[in-house]
Amino acid sequence: MKQRVWAVGIPVVFLLLIAVVPRYLGNFHIALLNDIGIASLVVLGLVLVSGIGGALSFGQAAFVGIAAYATAWLTTTQGLSPWLGLVCALVLTCGSAGLLGLITMRLGGHYLALSTIAWGLAVPLVFSNSSALGSHSGVDGIPPVSIGSWSLEQGSAMFVLIWLMVFCGGWFALNLLRSRVGRSVRALRGGKVLLASFGADAFRVRLMLFVIASAYAALAGWLYAHTNRFISAAPFSLHASIDYVFMMVVGGMAQLGSALLGSTLYIGLSNLLQDILPHITDRGAQVHSLAFALLFLLILECLPGGIGKPLGRLLSPLWAGPRKARIPTETLARCAMPQRGSPVLNVEGAVKRFGGLVAVNDVSFQIQAGEIVGLIGPNGAGKSTMFNLLTGTLPLTEGAVQFLGKPISGLSQRDIAVRGIARTFQHVKLRPQMTLLENVALGAHARGHCGLWRGGLRLDRNEEARIMAEAMTQLERVGLADQAYELAGSLPLGTQRLLEIARALAADPVLIMLDEPAAGLRLFEKQALAKLLDTLRTEGVTVLIVEHDMEFVMNLVDRLVVMSFGSKIAEGKPAEVRANPQVQAAYLGSDA
Repeated sequence: MKQRVWAVGIPVVFLLLIAVVPRYLGNFHIALLNDIGIASLVVLGLVLVSGIGGALSFGQAAFVGIAAYATAWLTTTQGLSPWLGLVCALVLTCGSAGLLGLITMRLGGHYLALSTIAWGLAVPLVFSNSSALGSHSGVDGIPPVSIGSWSLEQGSAMFVLIWLMVFCGGWFALNLLRSRVGRSVRALRGGKVLLASFGADAFRVRLMLFVIASAYAALAGWLYAHTNRFISAAPFSLHASIDYVFMMVVGGMAQLGSALLGSTLYIGLSNLLQDILPHITDRGAQVHSLAFALLFLLILECLPGGIGKPLGRLLSPLWAGPRKARIPTETLARCAMPQRGSPVLNVEGAVKRFGGLVAVNDVSFQIQAGEIVGLIGPNGAGKSTMFNLLTGTLPLTEGAVQFLGKPISGLSQRDIAVRGIARTFQHVKLRPQMTLLENVALGAHARGHCGLWRGGLRLDRNEEARIMAEAMTQLERVGLADQAYELAGSLPLGTQRLLEIARALAADPVLIMLDEPAAGLRLFEKQALAKLLDTLRTEGVTVLIVEHDMEFVMNLVDRLVVMSFGSKIAEGKPAEVRANPQVQAAYLGSDA
């Protein structure tokens, strides 16, 4: 009920303000709010791609400039409508971002930021040196936006249009982050291996975010051109891009509301200083820069999450939490399990070399449908490497792997996951700022089909209801349903491992691969896990488990594969393996 009040109340108040504010403020304050609204759109996109997606961009002002110059040129020299200018601005800006993203989004760390700096430097130079775009003089005489016979020439009329676009942009971003695609966006900081494990492609997600951010910048550029009616290259320089990053960081990088908060603080304070400083000093520009530098350092020291972080905690149930539960009309589609006893996974002569080191040496084994197989061995035996070879995290040097009779050794981790192999990790990979329910819903990513537009426009309600119902079912299976709406980062390590298993089960796998699932579990939790795995076996799910707890493994599995120094030294039923002299010498001990 409380969540619904927030969800309805905030938009209603926002829309009322849009309608009322122009009646009571003068032209100066309307113009100031217009500037804040335009900047908010740019920063909103920047929050998505950089704050949440983790791909820091210093080129957003350049995208604003591309859109502004595109609509300015089309409406002044070609006589086209500003609305056609908007379409062309979006196409040109998003197309430029797509091409740039294809080149740069695979880069990591500072390389990506440096590439966007180069972009931010180059684009304004093109504007200022192109005679067709007015060179250093810019473009003037840009016509105002019209809706039928109503011309939005006055700042108060543009105020309504600008802030309606801010409202719609925020609503779209809010819905997107709470959708199937949005969960993969919020999981980006967990790394590409995590995303691939549930069937998402980190590169595609980052590229999508980069293009979305450019679309927000394009809207801002179009509004800027038709609000000011004149443009030049200066407002689209690298310095302006840095200002947008400043607004994002000050407002709070991971909160959508920081776009509005940071823009308001920066533009409002900048205008205040421009009014005050000339009366205090003749070095106003230097003092202005110093003041913002000190403000930036102060916020980083006292509020590292930005001024919007406290507000983000208050509103987190609205933007980050799952939508109100709905009763699904149908369940997610399930894959057909292979006939019990038929081959599921076939490993033939697997070899993995790292330079001169042979981590896996000619290992072969087979797993049949409906059985639990344990992969054991001492530390350094090559178990984790074998695990990564089977899931596509590492490529084979030699050998082959078949899954359900088809080769998978040349496929990517994502493609292998989509085919029906789910996994957990030795070092738990969860998103601590997402709820348990949302973390498990990530596992069902490949079972959904709604994309960017259906998620952003909230046309995915039925599918979301099915995904959340599936996630809750898997939480119930591992005994965590009563904690579904808690943050995953608050769980102890053992419980986090259970949550990872629930996420893997949400993928509806044919084969589930568990990497040390009993590590950190208490006795009763191990017993519950063993019971769960036994239930999966009766349902036809095949399990491959890497584990060091011998008591847990011996009482659970149907067969064991034992590795030592990269080679397979034994395979068979637990009793047979326990009696094997090689296994006793290498792993279990001579008295086993």
